[in-house]
Amino acid sequence: MASLKPLTILFQDEWLIAVDKPAGQLVHPSSHPEPEDEVTMKILRDQVGKKIRVLHRLDRPTSGVLLFALDEKAEKQLRDDFTSKRIEKTYLAVIDGIPETGSWTCREPLRREPESKAQDAETAFRLLQKSNQGVALVEAKPRTGRYHQIRKHLLSAGHPIVGDYRYAGIERSDELGAKLGTGTRMLLQAKALSFEHPTTRETITIEASSDPLLESIFS
Repeated sequence: MASLKPLTILFQDEWLIAVDKPAGQLVHPSSHPEPEDEVTMKILRDQVGKKIRVLHRLDRPTSGVLLFALDEKAEKQLRDDFTSKRIEKTYLAVIDGIPETGSWTCREPLRREPESKAQDAETAFRLLQKSNQGVALVEAKPRTGRYHQIRKHLLSAGHPIVGDYRYAGIERSDELGAKLGTGTRMLLQAKALSFEHPTTRETITIEASSDPLLESIFS
């Protein structure tokens, strides 16, 4: 494998480090690894020369803010904060179609697998921009952390994410990717995280730069 491009570090102190994860990278190694897999935690570990502790995950096709701990106590506190919903997460998504309302909240319970028990789930959405190409930019704030929550809630609203081959379908994803010039990329970005620092108790907000691919559609 060719040498990997260094990750963009968005925040770092002695307890925490956050990066802007590129779309296509795995957060941690897969249970069935492939030789071409790019793994964010491994790249970052080699880049900074420190042990990296995973706190949360982003889907492989999702880009944006990814937070890790560098310290065991910080890891424990922030894991508790993620579990207790004390961390505010903000995402941006380009969706198929134009919503009829400027904001809405989806509370459809979700199952990880068809046979699994449904769990409560809630995501607040806000329309940010419309395109004359029949797509829109929305902000999503998940208040729970279910598997593929934003992707499933947008699908249930009738507006799947552009490039979401799993939920939007291959044919429609290919069609929109060609029309918008975005190829096979899923247009979902973890834009920001806001939380109380586990050691200093400051309120920290970490934000990723604007994704050029998302911006290009609405410029």
